[in-house]
Amino acid sequence: MADQRALSRLDLNLLVALDALLTERSVTRAAERLQLSQPALSAALSRLRQHFGDPILARRGNSYDLTPLAVRLAEHTTAALEMSQRVFSSQADWSPERATREFSIYGSDYGFATTGRAVARLAIERAPAVKFRFMLHTTAIVEDVEERLRSTDGILMPHGTISGLPYLDLWRDRWVVLAASDNPDTRNGVSMSAVATSPWVFTYQSRTAFTSAGRQIQQLGIEPHVEAVVESFVTLPAFIAGTRRLGLIQAGLADFARAMGGVEVFEPPFDATPITNALWWHPGYTHDPEHIWMREQFAEATAGMRQG
Repeated sequence: MADQRALSRLDLNLLVALDALLTERSVTRAAERLQLSQPALSAALSRLRQHFGDPILARRGNSYDLTPLAVRLAEHTTAALEMSQRVFSSQADWSPERATREFSIYGSDYGFATTGRAVARLAIERAPAVKFRFMLHTTAIVEDVEERLRSTDGILMPHGTISGLPYLDLWRDRWVVLAASDNPDTRNGVSMSAVATSPWVFTYQSRTAFTSAGRQIQQLGIEPHVEAVVESFVTLPAFIAGTRRLGLIQAGLADFARAMGGVEVFEPPFDATPITNALWWHPGYTHDPEHIWMREQFAEATAGMRQG
C-alpha cells in the first residue's frame, strides 16, 4: 500500500520529461523536443532530482553526462513510457476499420520478408490506418526477450530459442544450402565431405542467437570453418557468390537468393530439423482485443504458406 500511495503522488508528465532528458542529455534540447519552456523543464528536472536523490545529469565542461543511476533508468524509461501510451490509447470499442494503432514486431529479415510481408498485405485491406513497425532483433533483445516484449507487440522467432511465453505457430519451413554457381565442390550437389571441408558463412553465432541447422552440423561432429558471420539472411547470397563458401538459408528465401544471382540452392546432405515459425508475445497481451485481432491477421496471412 505504501508503494501505491507513493506512486499516486507522482505526475506521469515527469516520465515524459525524464525520457527526453535522458535522451537529449540537455535541458535546452529536451525542452525543444517537448515544445516546453526551459524553466518548465528545469523545474521538472529539479523534481526528478528530489525524487531520486540523484542529479540525473552531471555537468562535464560545457556538456552533461548521465549519472550511473540515470544510465540504469534509461534502460527502463522508454519502455515504461511506451507502455503508458499503450494503456491510455486503448479503446473499449476497438474497430480495426477506424483504428490508427501501430503494432511493433521484432524479428529477422527472414521473418519480415516472408511472414511480415504477408501480414502487412492482408492487414492493409482490413485496417487501412493501422500500421506495422517491423524491427530487427539483436542478441541483446533475444536474451532479454520477456522484458522487451512488455512494450512490444511480439517477436517472430522459430521454436528453439524462446520458452515460457505464449506463442502462435504460423508455418513450417526447411533449411537448404547455398553455394556459388561456379563452386567446383558442389558441381554434383552438396556432400558431407563438402560440409566438413568447405569454408562457411553463418547467420548469427552466439549463445542465444544461432540457426538450428548450424547447431546440428556441430552435433554431427563437424566443426565448420566459419569465415564470416552475417546477421542477415537476405544478404547471405552476396557472401557466397564467387567463392567456395557454403551457407544455410531457409527454403522460403530460396527465390530471393536465386534472384540475386551467382548462387545455387541445394538440399542438405543430412536430415535438417524443420523450422516452425512462431509469433511470441508477453502474457499481458493475451486477452487484449487489439492484440487478438493482430494475431488473427498473422494466422490467416500465413495459413496458405509453404508447409514443410
